[in-house]
Amino acid sequence: MKINAITGGLLEENCYLLTDDETGLSAVIDPGFTSARLDEAIRALPAEKVTLCLLTHGHFDHIDGVPHVKELTGCEVYISRPDAPCAGDPEISQGSMLPSIRHESFVPDHIFDDGDVIELGSLKIKVLFTPGHTVGSCCFLVNDVIFSGDTLFAGSMGRTDLATGSSRDMQESLQKLADLEGDYYVYPGHGPSTTLERERRYNPFLNEEEFY
Repeated sequence: MKINAITGGLLEENCYLLTDDETGLSAVIDPGFTSARLDEAIRALPAEKVTLCLLTHGHFDHIDGVPHVKELTGCEVYISRPDAPCAGDPEISQGSMLPSIRHESFVPDHIFDDGDVIELGSLKIKVLFTPGHTVGSCCFLVNDVIFSGDTLFAGSMGRTDLATGSSRDMQESLQKLADLEGDYYVYPGHGPSTTLERERRYNPFLNEEEFY
């Protein structure tokens, strides 16, 4: 599989283009902005093969570009059941961060639950609910990769002080990631990529004592 990271938007959010080598089918993960660079990267893929738009959570900086991506590609949009209301309510999606920000509402095509598997050609993308940043935050696991959204960052974690956030839930979610067997490449919603083993070793927030 191939992964192309495009960073942009007000909060420097990472949008990922995931492509299955075997079939050429692609998914756009967390298009939180629109930009010429992102458009160029999407248009470099066969439009009819960009079939999925996957959202790790419903904050505006991860979903703002969804209507544009859907118009470009005709892809089907997936969001978690708990965060689905964010798609149609800009006040929820901005999460009390920037009250002046209002995204264009949209209707998701699919609602997913914890443990669901979403197929992209030969790739099987497993949904792992990791609440804490929002009540519906999740990670996507595919082969040896985790798209961690705003749950796990390199050396840090997502905020828990916004609407529907919870430090207790975040603690449990980070432990869930730490307990996964083996190592993974981690592609977060903001900042550089990392590995799960590096975060197990050096990320203080994977140590529960940091929460107190």
